[in-house]
Amino acid sequence: MELVQAKDHYILQSGDNALWCSRKDGSMAVRPVDLPSDWNDPQYQAHGHYGGYKLNYLALLVIVRINKMVNYSFALIHFQLCKKHHFGINKPEKITQSPDESKFLLKTLSQIKSNVAVPIKKKVKENKEKERLERRLLDELYKIFMDSDSFYYSLTYDLTNTVQRQGELGKSDQPLWKKVDDRFFWNKHMIKDLIDLQVPQVDFWVIPIIQGFVQVEELVVNYNESSDEERSSPETPLQEPTCVDDIHPRFTVALISRRSRHRAGMRYKRRGVDTDGHVANYVETEQLIHVHSHTLSFVQTRGSVPVFWSQAGYRYNPRPRIEKGGVYLCNHFSNSALFFFSHQVIINLVDQNGREKIIGDAYLKQVLLYNNPNLTYVSFDFHEHCRGMKFENVQTLTDAISDIITDMRWAWVDQAGVICQQEGIFRVNCMDCLDRTNVVQAAIARVVMEQQLKKLGVMPPEQPLPLKCYRIYQVMWANNGDTISRQYAGTAALKGDFTRTGERKLAGVMKDGVNSANRYYLNRFRDAYRQAVIDLMMGHPVTEDLYSIFSKEKEQEEKERESQRGAQEQVSLLLQTYMQLLLPDDEKFHGGWALIDCDPSLIDATHKDVDVLLLLSNCAYYVAYYDEEADKVNQYQRLSLEGLEKIEIGPEPTLFGKPKYCCMRLHYKNGEMSGYFHTLRAVTRNPEDDGKGLQKFPFEQVFNTKPESQADKD
Repeated sequence: MELVQAKDHYILQSGDNALWCSRKDGSMAVRPVDLPSDWNDPQYQAHGHYGGYKLNYLALLVIVRINKMVNYSFALIHFQLCKKHHFGINKPEKITQSPDESKFLLKTLSQIKSNVAVPIKKKVKENKEKERLERRLLDELYKIFMDSDSFYYSLTYDLTNTVQRQGELGKSDQPLWKKVDDRFFWNKHMIKDLIDLQVPQVDFWVIPIIQGFVQVEELVVNYNESSDEERSSPETPLQEPTCVDDIHPRFTVALISRRSRHRAGMRYKRRGVDTDGHVANYVETEQLIHVHSHTLSFVQTRGSVPVFWSQAGYRYNPRPRIEKGGVYLCNHFSNSALFFFSHQVIINLVDQNGREKIIGDAYLKQVLLYNNPNLTYVSFDFHEHCRGMKFENVQTLTDAISDIITDMRWAWVDQAGVICQQEGIFRVNCMDCLDRTNVVQAAIARVVMEQQLKKLGVMPPEQPLPLKCYRIYQVMWANNGDTISRQYAGTAALKGDFTRTGERKLAGVMKDGVNSANRYYLNRFRDAYRQAVIDLMMGHPVTEDLYSIFSKEKEQEEKERESQRGAQEQVSLLLQTYMQLLLPDDEKFHGGWALIDCDPSLIDATHKDVDVLLLLSNCAYYVAYYDEEADKVNQYQRLSLEGLEKIEIGPEPTLFGKPKYCCMRLHYKNGEMSGYFHTLRAVTRNPEDDGKGLQKFPFEQVFNTKPESQADKD
């Protein structure tokens, strides 16, 4: 495939098919390309090829409709000259554009409306702020597609429909995009102008995309195979590799999660149900088992509690509120699973006490009022039953509903056609439909998979799944939970260590704490922009006053900068004061830094308070421990530079997870004994900064100040 920029058009060409997009008004056309005659002086700016599902080179062209009054705006990102057509050109030359074209291209996402009245004298500043806001939105759009593995497509398989729905549709000569499930056709609005051309040539270019998760693994049912730990043991004798194709049965397992494009958005921006019955974070997850010519499918769904409720996401753990409005629960169930299945089982995992109780009670009340005989309601207080990190107690739930699981059955097809169909479906939810929901869905899916494999004769009737198969299976569901969580909340799923390993450990609890804090940060500072971009992608009006939010954020950043400047002045004064107090008159002061002691055995490595003053003279360095509450140094060490053995720069020592900061470690002798050290890191001002750059200067100063003979020895 080639992406070409001509004077008036962008052209996507693949073989004899070409899609033309006007650079003037964004209009689309499908017509063949004749390179010699269509361009007198062609200006190719990008060129890439793809085969199958691999994209070797990506040149991104963003086309966004803002409103009916403004046609289109364009943003070109990472475009390069095509060496295939620019013969002899090694270094790309800048392609100049007319002033009108440049101005038009730079105004990406223009005409974003604002209700804030600004005096005329502030118009220039306002225009600059709006341009920054537009760039912020464009960056967010770019990140949605490029910074996550959330979007999938297939040229040969319908990812939007389950195996059962595909069987009901039957075979037809219609193009793939005309047979898809509209709920999961995520790019439908974005290519609406292309679809509206209504010509057969368009079929080549309309490729449905889903947002969600896909993973496929091939597993071998081998009960004699040792675990990875046993194989790595030196006591385990080496074994000759054997072919398992004819000895042990194997099967393919796949997970496909499809996120609905209706009521799409971020966690605190989209909750509950809308008037059409669409709920937030609605995801359909299909587990596929393939053995020889047999394919078995089991489907579950998750989605926000279908009542009108919300949470103001400006606190760490906001209290949910029930909104006044009509009852649209019946619309939700008639539009979703009950339309495809004869029976639906609700598994509600919200707490039956505390702040979540109001949501659970409202849900139960609406289900009772709906009074549908095809609807079963099951309540399971996840936190109560699994208190003390005992997540294995989820088996209490699966044991209680084992008869329901069996009665639901599953879809089963082979080369001859449909053997049986799934009769019912589980709809699992908690507050966010992320962490608890994924644990329970994985447990239910495992029970079903074991039943399926025993039915096919792949597993013995009285034995569980082999441990290695089970571990891979757990990782697949954990990956599924992490991906869905990143799409809705911005971070990986909590409780993912249990889904991944079957055990709840301290490291997993600590990681959950970090993810919870990250969710709060993302909701507080980024979700408004991401929600606006998602609304634009879906063709919905942007309801939030983004310019006001952007202005307030800039004001907050300015206040933080002022606070940082004040803190820096205070640190400078502090260093000057203790330089005079600690250094003798015969020592020459070379520099001072406010640092943090990040030795986890001595202090909490995650805090950001300045607790160490490092002072450097011509013959010694001083490590002074500063007590912020008392506003004084309560102890210090003077260490001769001659006793400094070596200086290391590397990641901070951590008790769990990946190191976040870069540290400097000073190794020194205490008398004649070695093995002593100080581990210090810089006070980072930017949350994304690891402190490596800030640490470099103290390291160089200390190293260069050492006696010459000692420096040469190191």
